[in-house]
Amino acid sequence: MAVTWTEIQRKRLMELNATETQRQMTFATAKERDEDFKRQESILIGAAKLRLEHLRSEKKRPSLSLLASKLVTALNNNGFVQVTTPIILAKSLLAKMTIDEEHELFSQVFWLDDKKCLRPMLAPNLYYISKDLMRLWEKPVRIFEIGSCFRKESQGNNHLNEFTMLNLVEWGLPEETRHERLAELAAIVMQAAAIDGYRIEQTSSVVYGDTLDVMAGDIELGSGAMGPHFLDGKWGIVSTWVGIGFGLERLVMVKEGGQNVRSTGKSLSYLDGVRLNI
Repeated sequence: MAVTWTEIQRKRLMELNATETQRQMTFATAKERDEDFKRQESILIGAAKLRLEHLRSEKKRPSLSLLASKLVTALNNNGFVQVTTPIILAKSLLAKMTIDEEHELFSQVFWLDDKKCLRPMLAPNLYYISKDLMRLWEKPVRIFEIGSCFRKESQGNNHLNEFTMLNLVEWGLPEETRHERLAELAAIVMQAAAIDGYRIEQTSSVVYGDTLDVMAGDIELGSGAMGPHFLDGKWGIVSTWVGIGFGLERLVMVKEGGQNVRSTGKSLSYLDGVRLNI
């Protein structure tokens, strides 16, 4: 019977960003396994130290920060204006997204009190300011935000309680161009993130209904929606639109071949993908 890694060994290999092949290795005996674990751990720690030295001497900024800058430049060059909105969100704005006590996302919200929470998404604030911008600016109105969102997510390899979202929306375009435009916007983001080989799938979300998701393997990188949509009336908006959102930590993880999204996000345990207890 083949011998596999112990749970402690497997966790340590995951922390050190071992590949799937390394994590699935089998051995004839426990002694052989334990000896090879020491070798694999030593190799991974050596690679991690080299990456930290590269960050200190050359990169100077983590990949997550570099990606955010690249996205700002790419979107500005395509006519989008960056906005910044508050992290603290009113319960009433969340309710306009149909997220109330009966909604499955409600239990994932970090509530500060009975009227305020940490935003679980960027969309409510973008809706809020868009109604004024469409009055003040000629269409098309193109805006985006990059910022932290918070959810009580399951602690799997692809989920974080605090994560960085990019949301972009374009208001006032011909209705017949919406699908094509969503694909174009996805391509702008994926090119900035230097990710090839993605695909777009039609699926559904708990907020927007039918969506177009950007997938790399079995990992969802982004999700797009379009309107007119039934939510629009809650904000006093009547317009054709497309919007798409991406999780930046997942983009970094896929681009760099990471095995754990926690290593790419804001953390006290990781720095630029490297576990610090090495």
